[in-house]
Amino acid sequence: MTLENDTVKFFREPAAGEKISFEKDEKNPGKFIFTMPQPPKFTSIEEERKHRKQRLVAAFRIFSKLGLDEGVGGHLTCRDPEYPELFWVNPFGTSFGCITIKDLILVDHQGTVLYGKSPLNAAAFVIHSKIHAARSDAVAACHSHSMYGKAFSSLARTVVPMTQDACMFYKDHALFPGFNGVVADEAEGERMAETLAGNKALILQNHGLLTVGGSVDEAAFWFIALDRSCQAQLLAEAAGTPICISDEVAEDSHKTVGSPLSGWFNFQPYYQLITKEQPDILIVDEEDGKLEL
Repeated sequence: MTLENDTVKFFREPAAGEKISFEKDEKNPGKFIFTMPQPPKFTSIEEERKHRKQRLVAAFRIFSKLGLDEGVGGHLTCRDPEYPELFWVNPFGTSFGCITIKDLILVDHQGTVLYGKSPLNAAAFVIHSKIHAARSDAVAACHSHSMYGKAFSSLARTVVPMTQDACMFYKDHALFPGFNGVVADEAEGERMAETLAGNKALILQNHGLLTVGGSVDEAAFWFIALDRSCQAQLLAEAAGTPICISDEVAEDSHKTVGSPLSGWFNFQPYYQLITKEQPDILIVDEEDGKLEL
């Protein structure tokens, strides 16, 4: 079955002064094109570095607010825009809800802390270094032991397309089978990267979730959405047998709700709320954009 009259398939950038809305797709009668804002563009490395680090801090605070963190477990990373072989990550043992831009540490793929004085979580290095090395398109990666993600992971299954939101992950996530203990083996990180392949997310059996994206915003939203999709499936299957969306419609829906732009845009309401509630996230200075190695 295909939807002929109400499928929104494409996005485009609004013209100067144009309100965010939608318009009819002249090439596909009965369908529409969304117009929406685009990710920012930068004129300097320093501005882009500040932006990425600030968004990473906001993601930590959002994860804390939503209860997606668990003790010292979990790590969110983003590449440095000037040195893409290096990544910024949270210091080991600092609450997601307390992290500031000054707390972030910079790490290379050998596990050396190049900027910052705080300790590095070995699991963060083992997992994220291999993910970033294997996926040059992954600007950011998120992993945490969220309640519904880890509960669902024990079933050793992937999410089914039972809701529109679950279609974000249709044929775009994978299961990393088995659990071999706390990840402290580089070979384990390599296997995770191999299993992730070109997908946006992994369900790590008996462990939790991992997502990647072309921006911090995108990767963070995919994590939030995947955890909630796990929750929705657990609830639905506890009540009965969910009726899934057809493969054809799920694939078509994925083109819209699962696009990188959709992931980035869906993060913006969370960012707006967290910076209103915790305005210290917005406090950055020139030094936060500089980097001398």
